[in-house]
Amino acid sequence: MNKVIIFSAPSGSGKSTIVNHLLSLDLGLEFSISATSRAPRGQEQHGREYYFFSAEEFKKRIDADEFLEWEEVYAGCYYGTLKSELERIWAKGHTVVFDVDVVGGVNIKKIFGSDALSVFVQAPSVEVLRRRLESRGTDSPEKIEQRVAKADYEMTFRDKFDVVVINDDLQAAFADAEQKVRAFLAK
Repeated sequence: MNKVIIFSAPSGSGKSTIVNHLLSLDLGLEFSISATSRAPRGQEQHGREYYFFSAEEFKKRIDADEFLEWEEVYAGCYYGTLKSELERIWAKGHTVVFDVDVVGGVNIKKIFGSDALSVFVQAPSVEVLRRRLESRGTDSPEKIEQRVAKADYEMTFRDKFDVVVINDDLQAAFADAEQKVRAFLAK
């Protein structure tokens, strides 16, 4: 059976940190690399953190039906999941792990139903999110404000996920996420 695990959260919730922890364990998980039309940040590389495409190339791939799901997250900035990524991971006998925005997470859950575990990672507060985004040092103050404003909206999606992991204490969040994933994989 081809299972998927979906992690979604507002920016700065610690979702990627939790996903990376789970991927470091011997659980048979493999990360689904998303595609985006945004520019790489820091040391990000094409085919490692994301598949980076121009907006024009991204739209061509949408028209060619190459995406499981996609969304224009910000004006002119697309994110999506290539169908070929799932095929690549399942061919190895692994479980696909998604690290996606909340709308993408809800959409993927609808596609896979009970073959998917959807996890919403929540920071203790929007103010904690702001501090985490500022400490990253990867975004401009304007971009941080945009992400914080979006976080309020994204929090309204929490009840559309199977489980919630509160990331107040990172080690506790790791343990909680691991327990939830192990229980899902055992089904």
